[in-house]
Amino acid sequence: MAIDVLLGLQWGDEGKGKIVDVLTKGYDIIARFQGGPNAGHTLEFEGIKHVLHTIPSGVFHTNAINLVGNGVVIDPVIFLKELEALEKIDPTARKRILISRKAHLILPTHRLLDEASEAAKGSSKIGSTLKGIGPTYMDKTGRNGIRVGDTELPYFTERYRQLVTKHLQLLNNYGYDYSRLPAMEQEWFHAIEAFRKLQLIDSEHYLHQQLKAGRSILAEGAQGAMLDIDFGTYPYVTSSNTTASGACTGLGIPPNKIRKVIGIFKAYATRVGSGPFPTELHDETGELMRRQGNEYGSTTGRPRRCGWLDLPALKYAIEINGVTEMMMMKADVLSIFDTIKVATHYEYKGQKIDYLPYQPDEQFLRPVYKELPGWKSDLSRLTDYRDAPQQLKDYVRFIEDETGVKITIVSVGPDRQQTLKV
Repeated sequence: MAIDVLLGLQWGDEGKGKIVDVLTKGYDIIARFQGGPNAGHTLEFEGIKHVLHTIPSGVFHTNAINLVGNGVVIDPVIFLKELEALEKIDPTARKRILISRKAHLILPTHRLLDEASEAAKGSSKIGSTLKGIGPTYMDKTGRNGIRVGDTELPYFTERYRQLVTKHLQLLNNYGYDYSRLPAMEQEWFHAIEAFRKLQLIDSEHYLHQQLKAGRSILAEGAQGAMLDIDFGTYPYVTSSNTTASGACTGLGIPPNKIRKVIGIFKAYATRVGSGPFPTELHDETGELMRRQGNEYGSTTGRPRRCGWLDLPALKYAIEINGVTEMMMMKADVLSIFDTIKVATHYEYKGQKIDYLPYQPDEQFLRPVYKELPGWKSDLSRLTDYRDAPQQLKDYVRFIEDETGVKITIVSVGPDRQQTLKV
């Protein structure tokens, strides 16, 4: 069997959690491959709304195992709270969750370093969620990190203290107050005791054994392609590889085992935090889009910046990920508009281009729009794409023609039932 990869094609918040939940019936294993608890995957079904941060989005289905891969960074305090909330809905959830021993741990001092670094940047701050994710990945690449498997070793506490000593030196350099640390550490070590009792595995070996046994695997990405550490709008990006290649390094799977790359995008575009956003709307239209789409971060609650769909950015994400099919989310949000704009090109330094340049800042770049008729009708009760308004079908076809990639699902609401197969 092969592995399918599902990831976001914009700046995150595309609705990946809902689609993973919808698709899980067709897979034996759902595996998160990167990111940390800055992810917020919102699922709605049977009147329940639940936000997942680290645990894969297939956890509500009893048919699937949910693996947290080695590329993920884990805060045991947040993870245990998330698991406890899950078990109130499904007491058996814990049995379906596996954690890679090679995943790195977020320490309390990582969170303090995140706060100190962001505060030091002042008006140039990136917009970090302050969960300690960036500093944890820095320690990983600096070969100083502590991994999940280290919690099983007799000298775990000694290794912890060595790393914390280094962190305190950095915090002193920042002049940052870390008087909260003892209380944070007490909660963290309490969580570690419970964390040790979870199913910790050598995940790359497990996945290869499952592949040999014919099991089907869906690799679940967090954030979005435009936040990739290498290919995103750097430096306003996350600290991991959010693109399809991240599934290989974040799970220990070879590229030739990847079958489909499923790209998720909104019918418009949003972004949280700082950084370039070519089609951002700074007017009442953008505010209307935000209210209609309830565009507030599921992890942070921060208002999301809103704008029209950006085709050059979308095509860029398709190219670097090798996307084989797409799924369009939140089509229902655009039902309020008479006309819908789509950026097809940019005016960039006096030229008209149809690709994402190195520096897509507003001072260099202006989007060129095409206007399409809106559908001006409620989509939320649709159960069959054949009954959709022709204007929506034309919008879908236009995007397919421009990108060369088929759209296989259109989402018309947050509930798992509000999902139309095209």
